Amino acid sequence: MFDIQEELKKLPKCPGVYIMHDEADTIIYVGKAINLHNRVRSYFRKNIGRGPQIDKMVTLIRRFEYIVTDSELEALVLENNLIKEHRPKYNTMLKDDKTYPYIKVTVGEAYPRVLFSRMMKKDHSKYFGPYTSAAAVKDTIELINKLYQLRTCNKNLPKDCGSDRACLNYHIGQCMAPCQGNVPEDVYRENVKKALDFLNGNYQEILKELEQKMQEASENLKFEEAIRYRDLFNSVKQVAQKQKITGSGGEDKDVIALACDDKDAVVQVFFVRDGKLMGREHFYMTHVSETPPAQILLDFVKQFYAGTPFIPKELMLQEEIEDTEILEQWLTKRKGARVYIKVPKIGTKEKLVELAAKNAQLVLSQDKERIRREEGRTIGAAREIGRLLGLENVNRMEAYDISNISGFANVGSMVVYEKGKPKRSDYRKFRIKTVSGPDDYACMREVLTRRFTHGMEEQKELEEKAFDKELGSFTKFPDLIMMDGGRGQVNIALSVLEELHIDIPVCGMVKDDNHRTRGLYFHNEEIPIDRDSEGFKLITRIQDEAHRFAIEYHRSLRSKSQVKSVLDEIPGVGPARRKALMHHFKSIEEIKNADVETLSSLDEIPANIAEDIYRFFHTQ
Repeated sequence: MFDIQEELKKLPKCPGVYIMHDEADTIIYVGKAINLHNRVRSYFRKNIGRGPQIDKMVTLIRRFEYIVTDSELEALVLENNLIKEHRPKYNTMLKDDKTYPYIKVTVGEAYPRVLFSRMMKKDHSKYFGPYTSAAAVKDTIELINKLYQLRTCNKNLPKDCGSDRACLNYHIGQCMAPCQGNVPEDVYRENVKKALDFLNGNYQEILKELEQKMQEASENLKFEEAIRYRDLFNSVKQVAQKQKITGSGGEDKDVIALACDDKDAVVQVFFVRDGKLMGREHFYMTHVSETPPAQILLDFVKQFYAGTPFIPKELMLQEEIEDTEILEQWLTKRKGARVYIKVPKIGTKEKLVELAAKNAQLVLSQDKERIRREEGRTIGAAREIGRLLGLENVNRMEAYDISNISGFANVGSMVVYEKGKPKRSDYRKFRIKTVSGPDDYACMREVLTRRFTHGMEEQKELEEKAFDKELGSFTKFPDLIMMDGGRGQVNIALSVLEELHIDIPVCGMVKDDNHRTRGLYFHNEEIPIDRDSEGFKLITRIQDEAHRFAIEYHRSLRSKSQVKSVLDEIPGVGPARRKALMHHFKSIEEIKNADVETLSSLDEIPANIAEDIYRFFHTQ
């Protein structure tokens, strides 16, 4: 038994990380402290104004553990690692862990390449970025390769020179083909140097060169060539215009500001590289209720720069945060060069931070409206269906449909919606095993019996073995079953559930004579629903999705069956004999018209098999 008060007395007065666990032994909070004894004890003191969220978290703590470190810097690194690994419920978290694209120039190779990369390594290459748009990075790389005719292959040059033919890029004038030994290394590297200048923002030289070539080609009546140079010229101008000068002295820095309300927070980052605003990105922070803005900024800095490979020389923040000195030490150690954290108060830098804050506020307000509309289409629509049926909680809905053509390849589909959105990972397909003809009711009985029997078995197994894992799609039972049809389909579902002693509400999605949804069948009556309501639209989407999923599965099975040859139905004709017949006769019609003597003339076809083949086609 963990006695919190006794364990608090044993806490050491040194730096470290503390980890809070709840009743299920789940980690709910991770923090660092310069003095574990003082920090951890502070959580269990009364009336010290920690805020509702921390107060609630404290009531859930059943035990804690701690890891002692040699310094606060070590504690900071360990805290970041543990938060990233366990993602505790009460830590303010980055909503997503993005990796940003870089442009990589493999200057360590004899014939360097310009590549797209998601990470920066110590591999003797030059990196440019990070950029916020992967599409823009790919467009820039494509433009550079066109301008400077650099290779895109992954051959080991000059070792592999002449081992293969030149690729298409050489033939269309977009590569100098160093793989054929066509270009000396020093000439190729001169073009690589121009590409590096381009990536460093020196566009004037290439613009001047392209304009000159365009004029020369036009004067020499080489209009196609002139058009090509014109297009390249325009592409370079477009890239050049995107590089907005910030007037910040040509340094690398990130400008960070946030906007928040009682539930949400958005952090906006401007990426300034070599004095140019290369891009911007916003990040959502979760678990921010009652959290001060300075704390959100602090948590963002720790989590974001623990994962990004590039760290600028300077971070410009909206307001002062705690642990600035220790953060600077940590960032300096990660970068390998001095890093500064500043809060500008006047001038251009302060205006830039203010601009980032305005952008964050804009994203927050716009997204709130978008989220409100989205929730109306999803969660709100699910609640509307619940109210219509008199059900309190309709979080998970499952819908079923059957597909066949005259009883051929009977299949069933199960689609799942949670909070009004499709949960495609839980969709399931059923190939009917016990029904041979076109009997939709019998097929539906089999599908539902298999689905819920399987779910009950999984639940029992989880209980017996006490597995600690997320429930699967069969283990989770729905709050509402929606059948593609009226009374008949609903009664089938209810009878299956009764046999299995399961209590789940079932409704039918009823269509009119024009195959349009008109209402719900529930408790032996049809309930009309407003066609303009979000609930009606959600019902229609669920019905269409169940139908689509079943049809696609049936179509795939039908396609697979159609690739089988009619010859497969003849006893004694396997893959080798089928191949020999088709090679010799070219078509099924020729085989059908051949006599026994002609068929048996093939080395692979014995006389008795030839007779079977002939009989197959002439006794039907």
